[in-house]
Amino acid sequence: MVNYNISLIKGDGIGVEIVDEAVKVLDAVGKKFDIQFNYKEYLMGGAAIDATGDPLPQETVDGVLASDACLFGAIGGPKWDNLPREKRPESGLLKFRKSMGVFANLRPAVVYDELVDASSLKPEVIRGVDIMVVRELIGGIYFGEPKGKDETKGWNTMVYTVPEIERIAHVAFKLAMKRDKRVCSVDKANVLDVSQLWRDTVIKISSQYPEVELSHMYVDNCAMQLIANPRQFDVILTGNIFGDILSDEASMLSGSIGLLPSASTGEKTAVYEPIHGSAPDIAGQGIANPIATISSASMMLRYSLDEEKAADAIDAAIKKAMSEGYRTGDLSAYDCKQKVNCSQMGDIIASFI
Repeated sequence: MVNYNISLIKGDGIGVEIVDEAVKVLDAVGKKFDIQFNYKEYLMGGAAIDATGDPLPQETVDGVLASDACLFGAIGGPKWDNLPREKRPESGLLKFRKSMGVFANLRPAVVYDELVDASSLKPEVIRGVDIMVVRELIGGIYFGEPKGKDETKGWNTMVYTVPEIERIAHVAFKLAMKRDKRVCSVDKANVLDVSQLWRDTVIKISSQYPEVELSHMYVDNCAMQLIANPRQFDVILTGNIFGDILSDEASMLSGSIGLLPSASTGEKTAVYEPIHGSAPDIAGQGIANPIATISSASMMLRYSLDEEKAADAIDAAIKKAMSEGYRTGDLSAYDCKQKVNCSQMGDIIASFI
């Protein structure tokens, strides 16, 4: 039996519920494939503020870095919105990503055939969509210096170095080699010098991956093309702020953000989480959709632990639940044969492993 140490950050709102269901499914797949998961919980976000006064305790940073991977729920809520910015849950998350060194955010956008009508786009436009957005996560305008504001203006600086661009480009090209071997690098090189450096560097790195077709697109055109013809994309490579916006846009192709996972990977560790937030309006009601978090656990198995068969088993179990018509409330209007709650969906997917 192989053993893995998994750090859990359930966080706030529905984070507790959805992480519990992912653990349920991980335990099922562990039993099938003779894998032992050793879990340890840590605090971040509002829960950490309430317990320690700090949105990111040092114990959490140390614990996650010492683990094989981290499964994360969601943080934040109106309870903490009036705190100073540096004390809010979201500040803890930015600091967490920087402390972990997780520079690559992987955001898949996949459309299930059974849910093709859930999207606001026409079925013929989105059927078969399978996109991976690779977003640089700890550089760019969110972290660049100088930044600040006074009474008359505010300023932020978009900065990228060649090594930062090179390492995220390698991630995108390596992923493309396992997919359809196409990378579209998205920038604003017609306006921004930092984007011209991005484009030049990506072109240089592409020479190391001759099998991968590289194209370039300005970010405004990419935003339009994701709606007009999303099937043209395989891997989208882009910087922090553009990736933040485009990955959210791409996520809505599926019809529900309750379905989509993400991974934030680096040289030291990786963090896996659903793309949605803490949804405080439905927290504690047992109606959240846990599939995005369960899919995040599958990504953890695939990308951090090299447990491909176990990851495939989770993905197949999710597809089976979808094909047999089980739906949480957010998807109950689409080919629903049985409406289930959060815990029941976890039970069903675990039973299909």
